[in-house]
Amino acid sequence: MEKALVTDGVSATPRSLGGAHPPDDTSYRATALLRPGILAFGGTIGETDLHAHHAVQILSADTPLTVMDASGVHHHGTVVIVPADAPHRIDAGAAHGAALYLDPETVAGAAADRRAHTRGWTGGVRIPSVDPVRSALLDQVTAIVTDLRCDHQTPPGAPHHAVTEALHVLPSLVHDRSIRGADVARRVGLSPTRLSHLFAAQVGIPLRPYILWLRLRVAIIRVRSGDDLAAAADAAGFDNSAHLTRTCRRTFGLFPAALERDGLWDLGDGSWTAGSAT
Repeated sequence: MEKALVTDGVSATPRSLGGAHPPDDTSYRATALLRPGILAFGGTIGETDLHAHHAVQILSADTPLTVMDASGVHHHGTVVIVPADAPHRIDAGAAHGAALYLDPETVAGAAADRRAHTRGWTGGVRIPSVDPVRSALLDQVTAIVTDLRCDHQTPPGAPHHAVTEALHVLPSLVHDRSIRGADVARRVGLSPTRLSHLFAAQVGIPLRPYILWLRLRVAIIRVRSGDDLAAAADAAGFDNSAHLTRTCRRTFGLFPAALERDGLWDLGDGSWTAGSAT
């Protein structure tokens, strides 16, 4: 079955909640958030066409949602987990909610994907539903990710010095389209295999997808600063704007127009330290 994508590029993306929180508090005003392996939008969740994306999606709202899968089964609840690459359609949205896209290679994303497959898209979920009036988007994302990470039985220890150094140097390397894990390993004095193992275990996401998410962050920053899509793609190390578009569609089922949406983005401080949604 060919997997359809969202036709208008933004229909699966909640719209801004508006000024329900103090205007001088960025964490409360944010309607979009990006961290390694996590993209989140807060606001109204609308209906969509049938589409699919590689990211695991968690829809959480203050009123029940209805999501239909490719078999025509309807999943109804205040929290719905859509597994990676699963065709689905939102048949009934919600006025207030949050949509999270989790890389399936992260600890949280893998846990969410397992829950959807073993307990059903709405069954046995401990994830708290959102409180759109009192909870900031960052708080909602942190609560959901923390709950998912409880499935990971072996918590990482203190970050290895090479992992810390890799996290420090990576933002300056993402513009290089040819950057590879072996290049980073050489910079930090480890073998590629050793760095790959340590990085995935201690950061919660493998090195290669981490670099991709860094590139997405750079692209968003450049688009929000006024660059056109081609310039933003070039600055972020994508081959061209078509490469950035394909990445967004494959990962999120969204066109890059989602990166240009109105609202306040919470992009973190750029350090993106290991193991934290904050």
